[in-house]
Amino acid sequence: MIARLFGRIADKQPNRVIVDVAGVGYDVQVPLSTFYVLPDTGGDLALRIHTHVREDQLSLYGFATELELAMFEKLIAVSGIGPKLALSVLSGIESGDLAGAIQRNDVARLTSIPGVGKKTAERICMELRDRLPTAIGTPPASPEDSLRLDLVSALVNLGYHRQAIDKVLDSAFAKASADRQQPRFEEILRSALKELSRA
Repeated sequence: MIARLFGRIADKQPNRVIVDVAGVGYDVQVPLSTFYVLPDTGGDLALRIHTHVREDQLSLYGFATELELAMFEKLIAVSGIGPKLALSVLSGIESGDLAGAIQRNDVARLTSIPGVGKKTAERICMELRDRLPTAIGTPPASPEDSLRLDLVSALVNLGYHRQAIDKVLDSAFAKASADRQQPRFEEILRSALKELSRA
């Protein structure tokens, strides 16, 4: 099973991306939340992958964060929800907001997502309310905290040591703050990879 991909974007569309890994192109379906944080075509990226196997097909679903992947896997465990609908749900609501809506039994919020009817929304709330890990139901303190967690997760998955990651990220966030720039996932990831490869 493929659990992650690190490579270069050969092509990207709002619902899919072709990841070139050492000359092999992987067709990965992604939610809009992941698409919006992808670098431009030709840029490097790291994606968490869910490999979905059926009798006649093997499909890859990619996510920018661990939270997105976790919520996707929870959704497809709900009866009547397949990968395509799960992607639609994640394209229509942020993962943290989705977890909050499920915990509040907010059927109205869920039915505002294209493709999700009242019965499906009720089933999502009923089946997942008690199955969400505590970490999913607890939003990070700030967007910067969330971004840092995602970067740490991506770099750990790529095999780098946590101590080196923290040092590089401290420097990257300090630089962004000094330059009064909003830190962006793909920019800091690219910078961190350059620094870590020199170590």
